[in-house]
Amino acid sequence: MSHKASATDPELARRLSRRGMLGVAAGATAAALVGAATPTAAAAPAAGRGHGKGHPVLPPGRLGIQLYSLRDKISTVGFAPVFTELERYGYDEIEFAGYTQGSAGAITLAQLKALARDHGLHPIGSHVGYYDDNNPNAYTFAQNLTKVLDEAEALGLKHIGTASGPFRYGTTVDAWKRAAEDFNTYGEAARKRGMKFYQHNHAEEFSFATDKPNVRLYDVLLAETDPDFVYLEMDIYWAFSAQFRFGKRLDGTPAPFEPLDYVLKQPHRYPLFHVKDGIRDETARDGYRMTDVGDGDIDYKKFLSKVTARTHHGRRYHHWQTEHDNPVESYAFARKSSEHLHSLRSGRCGD
Repeated sequence: MSHKASATDPELARRLSRRGMLGVAAGATAAALVGAATPTAAAAPAAGRGHGKGHPVLPPGRLGIQLYSLRDKISTVGFAPVFTELERYGYDEIEFAGYTQGSAGAITLAQLKALARDHGLHPIGSHVGYYDDNNPNAYTFAQNLTKVLDEAEALGLKHIGTASGPFRYGTTVDAWKRAAEDFNTYGEAARKRGMKFYQHNHAEEFSFATDKPNVRLYDVLLAETDPDFVYLEMDIYWAFSAQFRFGKRLDGTPAPFEPLDYVLKQPHRYPLFHVKDGIRDETARDGYRMTDVGDGDIDYKKFLSKVTARTHHGRRYHHWQTEHDNPVESYAFARKSSEHLHSLRSGRCGD
């Protein structure tokens, strides 16, 4: 973490000072990995927008990262060096996208849990497939719910979810009602284990039902799932992309929506967020080109400020996970994203 970043954020400076007690050998190995093998990661961070003299908009202790963004590193060097880097960058939490290291070797769930703890990283959630109806042995909620929950419980997760869309039965209203019944079942089972089941959106969840083109499918999901059993992880980038892609009905009539409004209406249903950024590009299918957090056009100062100000309890149960589907250099992405979010300060108007 740069001196500039730590100097502007007392909370981050305190955390990094404590974490400076890492073993010299481990630190030297990680430095060699980043400095020699990945020169991009050592580059100066991009200047973040929205810097100011107000309070930090990022709730303390709530910055995480979806490990899918670092899958290239995990599969080549394993979790330990990756966790060392995340600790250096000021991360508090991690969200899994699988519990294996690929070619880097085997690791048990107990070892993985201990490794995260030793690096001051709290495992907050995990993405698991929704269904694979052609494979009864698939590691999915539909095919192996008990095993999925057993392993999540072994890791001490408080949230267990899926990034699969509710398209198992089709794109009609009734099809999504059936999927909502599935989610209610998984959510009830997760709650019995002390966990929250959640669904992570992409843009397509905000499309319209094929049988009722005035009905947005995401609204069906919200209405038909039990709020005591089913929670949402809003991927903010894909929600903004959906504004661009599905801001009109099939007949061309306007159907605008604001992602932030969904959260502010039911903040308790959104314990988790994916923070990814994009440069606006109306020539692209998604309306954005994905980039590192802080290098794009999504106003995270506003988004975080509004969500955490919506309720007095906001700082206690919202978790913010950075993500990039295909970063140019994954360590650099993780470092820059942390620096940017830690740098954001509330403005005079509280926005």
